[in-house]
Amino acid sequence: TPYLHGFRRIEYEEIGKGYHAKDERRRCSSLIELLERESQSQDFLEAIGYCLMEVAGGGSMEAAVILLQYGANPNYEGELPGSPLHAAVLSNRPNMVKLLVEHNADIERRNTCHEDSPLDLASRDPDCFPCLLTLLELGANVNARNTRGYTALLNALENYDCPDMNNPENIQLLLQRGADVNAATEDGQTVQSVLVIRFQQALDGSAEAAETGKFCLEITQLLLAYGMDPSRVDDDGESSLTQTSLKYFEQLFPLAVLIIQSGATLFSADSDSDWQAPTIILQGLQSALRHCSDPNYASELLEKAEFLLELAKVNYPRVSLHPILGALSFGQDPHPYAPAIQNVYARSSQAHFQDTLKRICRAFIRGHLQPWPLEERINALPLPNTLKGFLLSGHTYKPKPGWDCFKPKF
Repeated sequence: TPYLHGFRRIEYEEIGKGYHAKDERRRCSSLIELLERESQSQDFLEAIGYCLMEVAGGGSMEAAVILLQYGANPNYEGELPGSPLHAAVLSNRPNMVKLLVEHNADIERRNTCHEDSPLDLASRDPDCFPCLLTLLELGANVNARNTRGYTALLNALENYDCPDMNNPENIQLLLQRGADVNAATEDGQTVQSVLVIRFQQALDGSAEAAETGKFCLEITQLLLAYGMDPSRVDDDGESSLTQTSLKYFEQLFPLAVLIIQSGATLFSADSDSDWQAPTIILQGLQSALRHCSDPNYASELLEKAEFLLELAKVNYPRVSLHPILGALSFGQDPHPYAPAIQNVYARSSQAHFQDTLKRICRAFIRGHLQPWPLEERINALPLPNTLKGFLLSGHTYKPKPGWDCFKPKF
């Protein structure tokens, strides 16, 4: 079929895709002959722009250099969304990315389909890590946003529920290069709200959900190290990551431990969103035990709840427990584990009123050692090992067998 006044598209497609033949020099020679023959065609520049798109995705550096020398537009965008730079990233061609940028390809250019920049595309796919690194080294803006407010970090996070797209190295690189953990989209999405959604997906207990939970835990640990506030409540009023982990500690116990260990805020004085960690933990325990028929599993849940309550008091020894015992009966139907929950409540309350000066001092010292990692900062202090161990209480927690699962096995 003729392509715009006799300039045949099929010829360019064949040459663009033929770079992988053994005799690439012959192919490039054929390309030069064709370019010379058609250089005066009315639509020459559009045609070689299309050809550059093909070559950028295919990876033939020699053919790309020739096309650029003949005036191919490195920012060409035709029928397909994106530029040659987008095509190079999608095919994971870091050398091609560098070549195009050196020839004035717009490194921040967004495609017309999803408003993705080359950095957005590279951030999602773990196989595109070389391109991600190349783009950042060439000066791509790590915090650039599209019209909806999405950054490369938010794009990378929203993509991680895909089984083949677990990309912790990509996310870590973005953070190392200054990605803003507090960025928010136009509709209020943040890294915290995205994680809340993904962790809630991990509650169904499937094998895929368990893998999602493990991956999200790894990402949460990374984000906490770069200053994410898991207790931040977004404008939409949805539960924070901290609240979610405590409410569903039955399934998200490893996440609850990680967040408490991180020194996150465990209470709110805001009259519109008044909450405290001990109350949420006990209410979560009450809900989890409501229909529990396995006494061994019930005993494990009681032990986990008491552990979380004790862990919470390491950093916040003065956080009180709101009385919730009146909520342990449902009309005329008493809660089956009301006495056991009352015992947990009583022990935690008694420990609260028995706080000693050293507990308060420990919390004070830990608070002034932030930002963490706590272990490195405490080990650098000129203190006896016994005192260092006391300051690290709860931070060196080792889970019991099965406690590191996201969905307990009944």
